Amino acid sequence: MKTFVQPGDILSLTAPSGGVVSGTAYLIGSVVIVALVSAAEGESFSAMLTGVVEHAKVSAQAWTEGAKLYWDDAAKDFTTTAAGNTLVGVAAEAAANPSATGKIRLDGVAR
Repeated sequence: MKTFVQPGDILSLTAPSGGVVSGTAYLIGSVVIVALVSAAEGESFSAMLTGVVEHAKVSAQAWTEGAKLYWDDAAKDFTTTAAGNTLVGVAAEAAANPSATGKIRLDGVAR
């Protein structure tokens, strides 16, 4: 196909103020990504938009498989709380209360 450029699960983006750290989630514009490499502010970096990652979650929440998950940009973690947060995907597996991390299936959709 003449118009195909590349698959969209990983994109090259420009690191925001403060830069990015590999394995950490960030809200870039209206989509939540996970940095695949560390980069200083203004540098190009590879960003994962879709797939399953293990990342920090609200410890006091229990997740069930398939539960909708949101990114809390202020707390820098994933949560089941929708209010004021960005929908990012679903829980890839159950996570206990308490637990520091959970597996998130990112959907890569801008909100």
